[in-house]
Amino acid sequence: MGDTAEISTPVRAIIADDHPLVLLAIENLMGGYQNMQVVGRAADATDLFAEVDRTGCDLVLMDLYMPGGTDGSGIDAVRQFRRRYPDVALVVLTMETEATALQSVIALGVHALISKRDRIDLIHVAIITALAGECYLGPAVRAVIADATAMQRLDFVRSVLSRRELEVFTQYASGFGVTEIAGRLGRSVKTISAQKCTAMRKLSLHSDAELFRFAVEHGVVSEARVEGR
Repeated sequence: MGDTAEISTPVRAIIADDHPLVLLAIENLMGGYQNMQVVGRAADATDLFAEVDRTGCDLVLMDLYMPGGTDGSGIDAVRQFRRRYPDVALVVLTMETEATALQSVIALGVHALISKRDRIDLIHVAIITALAGECYLGPAVRAVIADATAMQRLDFVRSVLSRRELEVFTQYASGFGVTEIAGRLGRSVKTISAQKCTAMRKLSLHSDAELFRFAVEHGVVSEARVEGR
């Protein structure tokens, strides 16, 4: 009997967003979820903390940037929330497109981070995942972080190789032979070969297979270009 009662007990949720229409839309959406009860609303972090203290809840869904109140906004507000309510599942919604900021939010231990640009039905996926104690990242958030990671890898290659070495490395990884590259760049075959070898040595690559794989993984060339060579 006790187990049955526990299963039927609705999840108590508090939602927070500084835009009243967004708040209403989220409340209407979550009102349609099975076994979910919205027990509080807030327009900024100060209101949110007060509502959690007053009502208690199992889940909070909050906008990342909510101006107003005395408890800050953005990453600072999330940090405070995680410190004050470590046992409450936290889902964060955002319009943020800066990878560093998104990674900072994730590092604070939020249970889900989803962009307002994502499909609205993914909010339910984020909530279910968060309640299961796992971490969910929406498609738009994952794409931003993946693009930033690829750019960081490419920046690393650019920082290690000289301009001419990178030029030779890129063309070789694209499928051009040493002789062909020499003709294209107006340099001797010996020079092109030396620059290729130097680039591989700097990047700790020992074979052409490693070179091609590295070039794709670090965004020097696309996988399609390598496969079509």
